[in-house]
Amino acid sequence: MAVTGILEPAIAAPVYLCDIYATYLEKGARSSIATTLYTEHMDDIHFERHFRTPYSEGYYIMQGNNLQSNNRLGTVDIHFTTTAVHGTLILERELEEADLTKLIEQIDEDLVLSADMPRDDFLVSVYVGKDVGFYSDEYFAEENNESLDFDDEDDPSI
Repeated sequence: MAVTGILEPAIAAPVYLCDIYATYLEKGARSSIATTLYTEHMDDIHFERHFRTPYSEGYYIMQGNNLQSNNRLGTVDIHFTTTAVHGTLILERELEEADLTKLIEQIDEDLVLSADMPRDDFLVSVYVGKDVGFYSDEYFAEENNESLDFDDEDDPSI
């Protein structure tokens, strides 16, 4: 049985689920190809919703079953269109290809299929990176206020 599609390492390259797997999903069955890619140490993955809109959702991907070992593995943003579902998966560490495939399958089963939105394909872009910060309007407002306060002290006309 031939598998079509691309399964690339997690280096900013799209990962496409194979056509066979997508066909099995449409029929409500499990692909034996996909189930053979399971590994034991990825079983403690769960998702925490970060945001939700009518056509998009964002989740933190957490690994671990208790508070001491509950670490963020990455984030996934899912965008539903009329024909396909697009995912952006950002991992905070590299995974073996088998673990990456299992994670994508778990995202598909737990998040995409549970949304009950029709789709022809699930397209996932995978990146490996690190969290360098969180910025918001409040952050920039504080930065601007601090900058204005500093400028007032240096202005001799005040």
